[in-house]
This record gives sequence, structure tokens and C-alpha cells, in this order.
Amino acid sequence: QVQFVESGGGLVQPGGSLRLSCAASGFSLASYNIGWFRQAPGMEREGVACVSAYDSSTFYADSMKGRFTISRNNAKNSVYLKINSLKTEDTGVYYCAARGGANYGTSIDFCGGDNWSYWGQGNQVTVSS
Repeated sequence: QVQFVESGGGLVQPGGSLRLSCAASGFSLASYNIGWFRQAPGMEREGVACVSAYDSSTFYADSMKGRFTISRNNAKNSVYLKINSLKTEDTGVYYCAARGGANYGTSIDFCGGDNWSYWGQGNQVTVSS
């Protein structure tokens, strides 16, 4: 069975930190580019951060740089998104996704396109005091 299971969401106060995780089963993340996406209330899904399969290069949306960190642990077949200094506007549903390890560029465009093979189930993050 192919699974991509998210965890780590929840309610967090502004200024706090959170780490989201996605764990893969049935396929090896080492061979896949991985992305994190966010869908805020009333807004379209946007790419947050991506990491390449080739050399673990990371790419961030401009507004995410500095506070968001994507990382991968191939030994654990997992990917993470660490968010620091959370803001209320970070509220939304966060999704992990995976696709084959082709080169998609050197910018947040690395997260672009609609050919992602696997998606996590979504992880609600609510930032509120």
C-alpha cells in the first residue's frame, strides 16, 4: 500500500513553532522531489517549500524564507516542515506531496505544476492567541 501520512498540526499561539511531518510507506522518498503546500481559508493552494531528490536543494516561496524550513530524512522515509515565529496568516491546511526527481528549476517554481504523484491527507494548522 502506498501511503503518505501527515502529522504534527494543531493549534499554536502566534510566535510559536511547529513541525509538520509526512511519512511515506510503499515508496521510497529518496527518489522523489517533495513539496509542502498550504491552502489558507478562501485562497488557492500555494507552494510553500520544496526539496529536491537529487541533492536535497531547498526552495521557498519568498514570504516563507527565514521562518520555514523543509528537510528530509531518507532513512526515516520522512519529510518535515518546521515553521518558526508563526503568524495568524500561516493558518491553513498544509499538504505534503511527492513526485519523481526530475529537475524543476532553481526557484519556488520547483513546486509548480499539477503532476504530483502522491499527496498527504492534509494537516490543519491554526495560529491563534
